[in-house]
Amino acid sequence: MLPWSAELAGRLDHHVIDSELLRGNPLGDPHERPLLVYVPPGYDDEPARRYPTVYVLLGYTGHVAMWLNRAPFRQPYPELADAMFAAGEAPPAIVVYVDAWTALGGSQYLDSPATGRYHSYLCEEVVPWVDARYRTIAGRDHRAVTGKSSGGYGAMVTAMLAPHVFGALATHAGDALFEVSMRYAFPGLARRLRDQYDGSYDKFLADFRSRLAGTREGDLELLEMYAYAAAYSAEEDGTVRLPFDDTGAPVPEVWARWLARDPVVMAGEPGHAEALRSMRAIWIDAGSRDEYFLDFGAVAFRRAVEAAGVPDERVYFELFDAGHGGIEYRYPLALAWLLRRLTEGNG
Repeated sequence: MLPWSAELAGRLDHHVIDSELLRGNPLGDPHERPLLVYVPPGYDDEPARRYPTVYVLLGYTGHVAMWLNRAPFRQPYPELADAMFAAGEAPPAIVVYVDAWTALGGSQYLDSPATGRYHSYLCEEVVPWVDARYRTIAGRDHRAVTGKSSGGYGAMVTAMLAPHVFGALATHAGDALFEVSMRYAFPGLARRLRDQYDGSYDKFLADFRSRLAGTREGDLELLEMYAYAAAYSAEEDGTVRLPFDDTGAPVPEVWARWLARDPVVMAGEPGHAEALRSMRAIWIDAGSRDEYFLDFGAVAFRRAVEAAGVPDERVYFELFDAGHGGIEYRYPLALAWLLRRLTEGNG
């Protein structure tokens, strides 16, 4: 009963995956991971019918249980998507909510010697696991990946790194155009490290882990940048290389490794451009007042997609009036748009 809960027309199944790829990961995070799988209304009534699949990735600090959180006057995404399917506003689909949380707050959905094999976990374990247990149309042309913020980053790079797995993507204010959305933060973080921790990330991490998280100014900003560095610029032995020095200036050889992971830069590389051209649908949006300037990242990625040769009719792009938060109402819009394109020509 609203506002406390809503009865679903479909069904949300709760699972736990025992991941071999995450077993023994560098951070000691659990290798058993929760997974939510939604099936649409009528799934149990038509045992011969198969469905396209959409994989949903969370932003930084997100874990899968947070999809069930209820903000005032709003419904969580699983309920919004269910209402859309129940109203017939989109072709029915299986929706998979993936967890890639780490002790640093996130993995960026990449394989890294500092965090673990989260890209491989998604593509090589989660997708086959779902295909084996649910009536999916088990092919990349009927499988999409979506997300917001770091989840949007994950959607962009996963589609480029694994076009054999995913044939469509949606990014909502995804991390991109690092020269604008990341670099501006370096001087402030360098100053905070200097003034509070003698310039040492080791001292920050020891302090952060010794007390209640978020109780000191700058906690999450410092941890977030370290998490990105763990994803983008870790050495083979797991050593995390920071992209800036004690003056807040970029360290050229490390910053170059970050830029190589920027979706805008990646899209210009021949192999990744080919992957984008193979996508059946690409949704890109962001709030025009995004606090992290990810609206500029969205514009730049849209231009990179165009330069890669993706036809305009396969791309949806919009800047809408909002900041970075509170944009979950956009998710069902993208979901419906993607599914109409994933099911075109299927009769």
